[in-house]
Amino acid sequence: MDAWVWWLVAAAALGIPLIITAMPEFGMLAVGAVAAAGAAGIGGGPVAQVVVFALVSTALILVVRPVARRMRTERPALASGVDALKGRRAVVLERVDGDNGRIKLAGEVWSARALDTDTAFEPGSQVDVVEIDGATAVVM
Repeated sequence: MDAWVWWLVAAAALGIPLIITAMPEFGMLAVGAVAAAGAAGIGGGPVAQVVVFALVSTALILVVRPVARRMRTERPALASGVDALKGRRAVVLERVDGDNGRIKLAGEVWSARALDTDTAFEPGSQVDVVEIDGATAVVM
């Protein structure tokens, strides 16, 4: 059997742990094996095949891995859902105290309660949304 076939078998064998463990390094090694199969297909000797495998695999690991790690750890800058409402300003519609009240937040009427149970906000005053607790905005 030709050497390029063995390299393709090695690439497939490296693809199996990639799928099972979800470790992208195996995929990069598999791409290196495919490159080595290409080198074998155009007549490169065993040393050239191993060098191509090593260079392509190492280059992919050194370039792609840091980019993938950075993309995985960065969070999107846009908040959505109730997270987008935290920190917004609202207008008090009905007196808000530690138990209940109503505010207008982002164009919608919300039930609300004060963060500090001893504080009350009168209609027309502006409040800041601290968090969303179920369907109730906690304000201060």
